[in-house]
Amino acid sequence: MERGIEFSFQKSLKDDAAYPVLNYLRVERYFTRPLASLLVRLVFRTNLTPNQLTVIAFFIGLGSAYLYTYGEPVYFLWGGILAQLASIVDCADGMLARSKGLCSKYGAFLDLFLDRVTDFLLFSGIAVGHYLYSGDLKLFIACLFGIGLYFLQVTLYYLTRNYLDIEKTGEAAEPRGLLIFLIFVFSAVNRLDILMYITLFATVINNMIKVVNLVRLGRSAG
Repeated sequence: MERGIEFSFQKSLKDDAAYPVLNYLRVERYFTRPLASLLVRLVFRTNLTPNQLTVIAFFIGLGSAYLYTYGEPVYFLWGGILAQLASIVDCADGMLARSKGLCSKYGAFLDLFLDRVTDFLLFSGIAVGHYLYSGDLKLFIACLFGIGLYFLQVTLYYLTRNYLDIEKTGEAAEPRGLLIFLIFVFSAVNRLDILMYITLFATVINNMIKVVNLVRLGRSAG
C-alpha cells in the first residue's frame, strides 16, 4: 500500500440498504459507521489488517456476552457498551478493506462466520443474564425461542440468496447494526425484557415474510 493514500469515508461506505424501511432507520450509516471511520483513520497508515479488526471485534463481542451472564444491571450496561463497541469495530474492518482495496472472499466469509458466533453467544448471554436477574422463566423460554427464530431467519436469508445466485455480501449489516444499537439502548435503561419482546415479534414477522417469498418464487418458477 502506498503511504500517501488518504482514507475516504465515502469510498468506505456500502450501497443503500436492501430493505426500504431501513433507509429511514439507518443507525449503522449515520451512527455506527461515522464512529468506525474514526478508528479506520487511526489505523489507516498502520499494518493492521481488516481481518485482524474482524477478530478484535469478535473478542470484544465475547466480552459483552460474558458480562451479561452476571445478571446485574450494571453489567447489562457495560455489556451493551461492549456490544456497541464490537459493532463499531466490526464496521471498521469492512471500511478499512474497501478504502484500501483489500476486500477478499475470505475476509467476507470470516466476518459473517464470526458475526454469527458472536450473535449466538451475545443473545444467549442476554437470555441467561436477564433470567438470573428477574427469575422470569416464561420470558427466558420465549427468549430462547426468539434466538431460534433469529437464526432460522438468517438461515432462510442465505438459502434464498444462494438460490438466487446473489454473491454480493453485507446487505444484512444494516438490520444487524440496528439490533445491536437496540441492545445497547435497552441494556442502558435496564429493560432487556422489552428488547426480548421486540426481537421475538420481529423474527416471527421476518420468517413469515420469507415463507411468503418462497411461495412467490415458486409461482414465478412454475
